[in-house]
Amino acid sequence: MNPVMGNDRPGPSIRRIRKPLLRWYDANRRDLPWRRTRDPYAIWISEAMLQQTRVETVIPYWHHFLEVFPDVESLARAELDEIYSVWTGLGYYSRARNLKAAAETIVAEHAGRLPDTAEDLLRLKGIGRYTAGAVASIAFDREEPLVDGNVIRVFARLLGIREDSRSKRVVDLLWERAEELVRGERPGDLNQALMELGATICTPRSPGCLACPIRPHCDAHARGDAEALPIKTPRAKQRPMRAVAAWIERSGRILAVKRPEEGLMAGLWELPGGEIEAGEQGAARLEEILEERVGLRIERAEPVGAVEHLFTHRRLRLEIFRGRAEAGSRVRRHGFDAHRWVSPDRFLDLPHAGSTRKAMTLLGVTDESSSRAARRSGR
Repeated sequence: MNPVMGNDRPGPSIRRIRKPLLRWYDANRRDLPWRRTRDPYAIWISEAMLQQTRVETVIPYWHHFLEVFPDVESLARAELDEIYSVWTGLGYYSRARNLKAAAETIVAEHAGRLPDTAEDLLRLKGIGRYTAGAVASIAFDREEPLVDGNVIRVFARLLGIREDSRSKRVVDLLWERAEELVRGERPGDLNQALMELGATICTPRSPGCLACPIRPHCDAHARGDAEALPIKTPRAKQRPMRAVAAWIERSGRILAVKRPEEGLMAGLWELPGGEIEAGEQGAARLEEILEERVGLRIERAEPVGAVEHLFTHRRLRLEIFRGRAEAGSRVRRHGFDAHRWVSPDRFLDLPHAGSTRKAMTLLGVTDESSSRAARRSGR
């Protein structure tokens, strides 16, 4: 039986990796901008952005976000659309909504200062166990553990965990080991060293075991199966979903609609349309959907094509059409929170989801064309 997971005998102490891991981190850590600050607010923003997003993508967004919202008070005062506009392109817009909600709580209940304990951080909207541990340890030197995808991979290989890494049994063990390891000096650096090792050396494929500072203690390296760990049960397949959307033009502008603040793609802008059932023809349903949801009829709706987009639990196929609104027609919304008639080049300036970006690309509108429009207008 695996000594880490079994009851035969105790596994080796994980604390033996502490010193070599910190030495390696001091010599090899990447020079990331949020590592040059002790500002808890800036560190919190970086952790929110880094969830499910690559470091290289986050860096320019983090700089720009802090220029526009330099402190908790400015974030709490901002309109959600203003925050979305700065966030556009990062995806997972619920993170932006949660940041604003949490900022409002920090101003109202903590005098504008981020709480310095994991327990209090966990009470803020959008902050879970990982983020609480990251902010508390990195910004406030608290001995708080964290477990993310990188840490799971490092621990699974180090400890030789050959069970489903998503099971409660394994997750509980990983948090226990992280809590044991973080106790001591430099808890924030220790946590960052773990994540750095997973991001740069102990990678999912072709791990750089020869450069690993904790290789002598690694069960997976000794057994030669590092690349096979961690073990993950397959996730359920995404449920297929179909929808139609239309580029509706009037006087050189196109109609953009804003989704409700709850549900899929909450609060984001898109082309008007709606879901259709399996087996239904998009072209046949389009007229009915547009009349029901925006109160418009369009002249000679022409099919442009279709795009596909994967959400966490859904696989969307979106059929795109193009047409003109009938003269004198007015928008009557049903199921949307707002609408605007905007120039095509400005559409992508609105907060939008990846599926909408793909649709606009199919229609010939890209970030490059939006940037040219912005330069022409002096923005």
